Amino acid sequence: MKRTPENKAPADAETRKAVKPVICYPADTLPMPDMALYSVARDKMKLTEEVVVPPRDAATFLVTAGNFFRIVSTEGPQVGDLNLWAATDLSERFYSGKTRALHGTHLSTGAQMWSGFPYMRPMVTITHDTLDWYGFDTFGGGVHDVIGTRCDPYTGRLLSGQEYHRCCHSNLIRALAAETGLSLDQAEAHVHDVLNVFMCTGFTHDTHQYFMKASPVRPGDFLEFFAEIDLLGALSTCPGGDCSSEHSSDKAACFPLKVEIYQADPGTLAGWSPPEPSAYSRSHRE
Repeated sequence: MKRTPENKAPADAETRKAVKPVICYPADTLPMPDMALYSVARDKMKLTEEVVVPPRDAATFLVTAGNFFRIVSTEGPQVGDLNLWAATDLSERFYSGKTRALHGTHLSTGAQMWSGFPYMRPMVTITHDTLDWYGFDTFGGGVHDVIGTRCDPYTGRLLSGQEYHRCCHSNLIRALAAETGLSLDQAEAHVHDVLNVFMCTGFTHDTHQYFMKASPVRPGDFLEFFAEIDLLGALSTCPGGDCSSEHSSDKAACFPLKVEIYQADPGTLAGWSPPEPSAYSRSHRE
């Protein structure tokens, strides 16, 4: 939020403001996923595993490349914070900032979630979104954002002076530590900015502050992904519930989320192979 200007606008202020924007990363040069292939594959996939994430907690799950998984609303409106890593290398993890630059502030069907440098490859492709009808509302809000980070105890302590340990950052740390055997301190270094699944967010028109509002998600809604590489995932059920008013507290109504893992029929994925890491030479020469 910017303060009230202290400086007088120059004579050409309106001319400067009228300069048309340029898209930083034009999508027409981005390699596109084969959505027709994924559509055929998802029609014949079979449910193989379910992981239930309790309210105000987190859980991990593994998905082999070439298979699908869904995050499903089961009992009531609930948002979730998703972290992704390469299954055998925690240094390769979801890069929300670059994903946002490539696909926009909110993700839906056809968007991919990219890993960070030096790998820079799609980790998953979103293949179905039952909330794609929402689009953007009159407040500028949309669903499934890569704007926010995750609720955390550091910001909570800064703003309220209180400590709260069931926030998504801490939930993800505990889940990753339990999965990998890392200490909590070691696991914290690997927890990263998230995909805010089902969360409805945007920026206010006047102050341009990040806002949240009641999620439109209802039981039966889901967000579906195709695993482009072998994945370790962690999902936290946000202590804010549907994020209509509370973010990190025990006051909001919270519900579990379910992760469903589906095996694709290999015969439907002829010609598909996991993407290779970035071909950039890493020479970093002038």
